[in-house]
Amino acid sequence: MKRIALITGVLLVFSYSVFAQLVDPVKWKYKSKNTGEGTAEIIFEASIDMNWHLYSQYFDEGGPVRTTFNFDESGKFELVGTPSESPEPEEVMDEVFNIKVKYFSHKATFVQQIKLLTKDAFTITGSIEYQVCQDDKCVYFNPDFKVKIDGAKSAQVASEDALSPKVDLTTEMTPEPATENKSIWGFFFLAFVLGLAAILTPCVFPMIPMTVSFFMQGQSSKFNSVLKALIFGISIVVLYTSVGLIVSLTSAGADFTTGLSTHWIPNTVFFVLFIAFAASFFGMFEIILPSGLANKADKQVDKGGFLASFFMAFTLVIVSFSCTGPIVGALLVKAAAGDVLEPLIGMFAFGLAFALPFTLLAIFPRMLKSMPKSGGWMNSVKVVLGFVILAFSLKFIANIDQTYHLGILSRDVFLAIWIVLFVLLGIYFLGKIKFSHDSEVPFVTVPRLVLAIVSFTFALYLMPGLFGADLNAVSALIPPKSVQQFDLTKMQVTNVSSTTNNEPSSLCENPKYGDILHLPHGLEGYFDYEQGMACAKTLNKPVLLDFKGHACANCKEMENKVWSDPEVLKRLQNDYLIIALYVDDRTKLPEDEWVTSAYDGKVKKTIGKKYADFQISKYNINSQPYYVLVDNNGEILVDPKGHDLNIDNFISFLDAGKKEYEKRNKTD
Repeated sequence: MKRIALITGVLLVFSYSVFAQLVDPVKWKYKSKNTGEGTAEIIFEASIDMNWHLYSQYFDEGGPVRTTFNFDESGKFELVGTPSESPEPEEVMDEVFNIKVKYFSHKATFVQQIKLLTKDAFTITGSIEYQVCQDDKCVYFNPDFKVKIDGAKSAQVASEDALSPKVDLTTEMTPEPATENKSIWGFFFLAFVLGLAAILTPCVFPMIPMTVSFFMQGQSSKFNSVLKALIFGISIVVLYTSVGLIVSLTSAGADFTTGLSTHWIPNTVFFVLFIAFAASFFGMFEIILPSGLANKADKQVDKGGFLASFFMAFTLVIVSFSCTGPIVGALLVKAAAGDVLEPLIGMFAFGLAFALPFTLLAIFPRMLKSMPKSGGWMNSVKVVLGFVILAFSLKFIANIDQTYHLGILSRDVFLAIWIVLFVLLGIYFLGKIKFSHDSEVPFVTVPRLVLAIVSFTFALYLMPGLFGADLNAVSALIPPKSVQQFDLTKMQVTNVSSTTNNEPSSLCENPKYGDILHLPHGLEGYFDYEQGMACAKTLNKPVLLDFKGHACANCKEMENKVWSDPEVLKRLQNDYLIIALYVDDRTKLPEDEWVTSAYDGKVKKTIGKKYADFQISKYNINSQPYYVLVDNNGEILVDPKGHDLNIDNFISFLDAGKKEYEKRNKTD
């Protein structure tokens, strides 16, 4: 019973690992070698990530999962004995299971002797079952393997890696775990929970008022209103599920959602739509269906409502990609590799959870509207939501401006517009501004006064941002400080730096793309991997690889809330060379810098596509922010880190990387 509980727990942890990062700490190489007439060896070489250990094949039962090699029978070979293993594994007492276990760290080699029963070349297939652990977690894997055997007539080494295309910035891909051995229900549950969590992200939450307002309009029956809300929810589920299927079948790539959420066309379309919705809420005009569709609606179960509901769902899904991309993208990494079932299940669960609250809210306004004496308060709600939507619409222009480096919407201008909007909103709450459909406000009620105070307070909070204040509470929604035209804090950092450092710059040379890409808080670094790594070798410093995006809300939040801390900033300035790799930048690369992906086989021609592919190929993850500490040879120092607003955790992360780097230098 204890054994069953252990395996169940391991499988659940395994499901979490696949969903969250899709990273196997063990990289396998398979090859064969003829050892004499009629005999050969199958060699399995395991490269184990730092701080992880892989269990041996040979120790007593009742403990962790032992490494096991399973060979598919073919009649073309016979196994001779059991696999040998080297080097000698470490033997320790496992306090959890109360038995002695054996495991490998760093590297392990397993060799299976076979007898050849044919002179013709053939392929041996099978799977490896193993468990890897570190201090706080254990993960179970069961990848397939395939090894070419040349038969008894020749002796030649054949490596699976030799069949892989050779491109820049790639590493060996992790074998795909077998789908049937995974906890599908655990995977479904995790995707569902993350779908609920995604609603609270800064890109999605502002969509709630627009959704509620949209379903507050119209005069259709209660049945049709509920039906439209259900169509809305079902459309969200179908759209999210379809994304995984489309990417899998068309090899659109795991950076599909990133490209969609940063391209100028969808961002422009949604900016215009949000402006139109805001104008409608202010009473400039009503968004109604054409009369032809309206007439058919009564006869054909509100067909126009179906179209409108689907369009609203489509808008919500596209807009949400800026924040849900890290979660959705983790699934699409597998979809781009051809695994269809798991991305479909995960995307379905994610879409279902994501759609559920919106669907309930879509049904709820109809109930509100049917209540007696609703009066003019409902129009006031629409006006307030109009202000919120108008403010949020600027995010789409900011995405275009930062991704294409247009220099149109600086942080100062963005904040100035927001300040004006929320001051006007406060005045509206006091009844000093009246729109066309508003009722008279003979006196200011207590709720209106409280909301006016909140609006004015928020506007005052934003004002220091005009001079470079961090504004941590809204940092995920506004442009980064790197596009601030007037920044007093940057001037202070520069002055402090110049008094403590005789040299104007700590870099080896001017960074490529430094005229269009910038680091926050006056930090210096590179934006090209090769240039940055070359400088790191010259300076003999470890490297912080910062995978980020212009439209990445979590990246801005990390930089404003964590990187701004004096202790973090000191370590970033003194201990590391920073290489910021933008995964959504659309700057064209020179043709000699184009790379062909080993992952999807496509040629990457822009900065963003190059480094998005680099992240996926090398680290099997495409969420941002993603921080990787490496030595100046590109070897990982400690486990990479994602979005985490705990400052102490990030300081410990940086300190651990520095300590490991110094340890390796002493060893060398």
